[in-house]
Amino acid sequence: MSTPRSISIVIPFMDEEGSLEALIVAIKAALLDYNFNYEILLVDDGSRDRGPEIAKRLAVEEAQVRLIRFTRNFGKAAALMAGFKEASGEYIVTMDADLQDDPKEIPRLLDKLDEGYDIVSGWKKDRQDPIGKRLPSKVFNFVVARAFGLELHDMNCGLKIYRRDAAAHLRIYGELHRFTPAMLYALGFRVAELPVTHHPRLQGKSKYGTARLAKGLLDLVTVILLTRYRARPLHLFGLIGLPLGFVGFLILFYLTVLWFAGLGPIGDRPLLFFGILLILTGTQLLGTGLIAELVLASENNASERYLVADRVGFSSPDSSTPTKKAKGK
Repeated sequence: MSTPRSISIVIPFMDEEGSLEALIVAIKAALLDYNFNYEILLVDDGSRDRGPEIAKRLAVEEAQVRLIRFTRNFGKAAALMAGFKEASGEYIVTMDADLQDDPKEIPRLLDKLDEGYDIVSGWKKDRQDPIGKRLPSKVFNFVVARAFGLELHDMNCGLKIYRRDAAAHLRIYGELHRFTPAMLYALGFRVAELPVTHHPRLQGKSKYGTARLAKGLLDLVTVILLTRYRARPLHLFGLIGLPLGFVGFLILFYLTVLWFAGLGPIGDRPLLFFGILLILTGTQLLGTGLIAELVLASENNASERYLVADRVGFSSPDSSTPTKKAKGK
């Protein structure tokens, strides 16, 4: 008999007292016939109902269940990071606690991962949510897909599976849990998508609000900054500052030509002040980029700016257990 594959299932929850017990039963039933050695990590993100009490009892009664309880609500990203930190499995599955994700999809996700991917994200192709959630989600996914060149239909699906060494490179906070496929893709990991079953919510209330769309756009800017310009901030500030400064220079050059040509005074022209403003703004942006480069250089952490895909032929112990995947970044 082959060695069981070890899986950690990380489930953040908040005010889900009506679904926790049914979810554990569903997971156990779904994985009963598979040769998996699994654990279920329930992460209480500041629940105000009986959810923590139920989860604590499940952790005592069920050998596979663990409970991590926050002192208050810190957000889904923090709950996922807490689960990743405690996970012991070779593979890490994340799913929501509202019974909309189907645990029967876990073996399919693992099969897809075995095709050579580092993360497989579920796709709620037949999504059982009101249109008020589906439409903003479509806009969000379209924008993020264009921004990162990653063709996923459902970036924010709660049901995902990661290889452990891929998940180890995630540093998420705030609302960045919605960008984990894009963040790992930007680091060179291989990302795939798989249509999964999605059930309507029968218990509890959705934590989704329209404010999340605006937050998502701000988070998108943050992720682009972290993934594309973290190691070269001058490129970001210069990309904006140089054009502004150049346009300001052209304006002042034009006014100077007018002055030498005797075409009137230029000191009271709004265009003069606009040109000066553009040059000052462009110079400040370039200065900010240079200071950021100096700060980055002083940190002396160049090793964090790339990931090693493999190490072969070295005499050190690391050569026998090569680090995993990802291209230099």
